[in-house]
Amino acid sequence: MSKQKPVIGITGDFRPERYNGAALSWFNTGYYDSVNAAGGLPMLLAPVESDEDLHQMLENVTGIVLSGCNLDLDPARMKMHAHPSVKVMPKRREDFDRRVAEYAIQKRIPILAIGSGMQLVNFLCGGTLYQHIPEDVPRAIHHRDPVEQNLRHVLEIVPGTRLDSIYGPGEVRVNSSHHMAIRDLSGRFRVSATCPDGVVEAYESIEEDWFCLGVQWHPESNTASALDLQIFEAFTDAAAREAQPVDILPMNEMLRRAA
Repeated sequence: MSKQKPVIGITGDFRPERYNGAALSWFNTGYYDSVNAAGGLPMLLAPVESDEDLHQMLENVTGIVLSGCNLDLDPARMKMHAHPSVKVMPKRREDFDRRVAEYAIQKRIPILAIGSGMQLVNFLCGGTLYQHIPEDVPRAIHHRDPVEQNLRHVLEIVPGTRLDSIYGPGEVRVNSSHHMAIRDLSGRFRVSATCPDGVVEAYESIEEDWFCLGVQWHPESNTASALDLQIFEAFTDAAAREAQPVDILPMNEMLRRAA
């Protein structure tokens, strides 16, 4: 028996066809490098349109990273009028992320949801969102700066949570680049970290046998701290518990059985 690395599916970004270029899919290297550094085997998920193809693709996946996006979830799909600040991500991107998230939630596959991925999972599980922090949370600090790409703020971690066990004691500062945020948290989750202004920065599943962690910052980014890799390590460990070891046969035995 050989111990297998957990296979981690990672959603990517998408740009539709333009007058001067073909449609593109791409993956920020931080996602798959972080998964690999944490002991996982990354699988980049192409945004296939067939559910049958998607389910086959996810059959052997034991963890899902729902990546973030520098564009927003569509408020109309959450029965809200869009705020002028909202810039909606391509429909194919959101459609695919929704289907991956719904599959993972239904199958209780370990999830690490980052940025817009965190917001999407909360919504799919019954939560709601603020569209624009500066208006919805008037006393909030800056959570996004169009000029300063290295904006950071302190994280207030809730004692006794899974996130508390991941980071341990001491001050934690995280990168920040978002204007949407959690408003009402789904009843399936508990808050595990906030910003000092009260904005929810992380949540985790209240179900002990389902690892689902949502973080508003980007632990995969080159602006992340070395401590942030511990999030991927905890997630990959949870995914590894879902993986089943398989028999690796010697080549001569494989040839004999095939004869």
